[in-house]
Amino acid sequence: MITPYTDDNKPDFKAIAALCDWYIDKGCSGIFAVCQSSEMFFLSEAEKTDIAKAVVDAVGGRIQVVASGHTSEDKATQLREIENMMKTGVDAYVLVSNRLDQKNEGEAVFEANATEIFDRYPEVDFGIYECPVPWKRLVSTEFLRKAGREGRMVFLKDTCCDADLLRERLAAVEGTPLKIFNANAASWFDSTVHGGAGYNGVMANFHPDLYKWAYDHLEDQTEKARLVADFLTLAAALEMRLYPVSAKYYHSLVGVPMGISSRSSDAAKLDKNARAEVEALISMERELRRALGI
Repeated sequence: MITPYTDDNKPDFKAIAALCDWYIDKGCSGIFAVCQSSEMFFLSEAEKTDIAKAVVDAVGGRIQVVASGHTSEDKATQLREIENMMKTGVDAYVLVSNRLDQKNEGEAVFEANATEIFDRYPEVDFGIYECPVPWKRLVSTEFLRKAGREGRMVFLKDTCCDADLLRERLAAVEGTPLKIFNANAASWFDSTVHGGAGYNGVMANFHPDLYKWAYDHLEDQTEKARLVADFLTLAAALEMRLYPVSAKYYHSLVGVPMGISSRSSDAAKLDKNARAEVEALISMERELRRALGI
């Protein structure tokens, strides 16, 4: 989920509520609030929990809501972040993988820190996000196998961008409560064919209904679903163009009123060419939806 801001640079809760409705209308089964797309590294602790609470209230139980905000370095603050976030009513708290091994010391340190948190909050459902900021720390397959079998993880936002590794991970957690969502548009379809729970990435801020159509028609219209997935892969090139400003501009054009300001990117750099790319994407989406009958 992206974070819209008001003219005075505060979270725009009216736009957040409208955006939640848009996600649901487009077929999303859940919302990942307070993540990197939400600019969580640029939000105060209070803003993180206020946004999560606003999302929970706007959704009203219609779909699931998970949230992170796991950005601090010291353990005491990390624990406070978890406790305050869970008070908002989110369904699961998503740990950031690099926060569990900040100095890249290895698997033993990562597992010890994760286990300490799992054991401290046995009532909390946890996820892990392989957030690429400040650096990408992939989770080992063996850790996922163990966490899945023990029921301590229900969600992984996978950013490995490796179809073979994804298949390995999916096989390791098969039959457990742990669901793997792929954040990469290029490998998303293959991972879903092999048991992945779906897509959870940047481009769901542009056309989640197209991902849903491909997901829903994996078996009955496989070849057409693959073509839709190919379009989604190419469309994801826009992810490199001043995101999340580009997504906010997109929403300002498709019926979710919001400003394009951002704390993580300079909105002034969204020039005429970048705007034209977003507008072209909207035109292509419309043609594809017409062809698919949605």
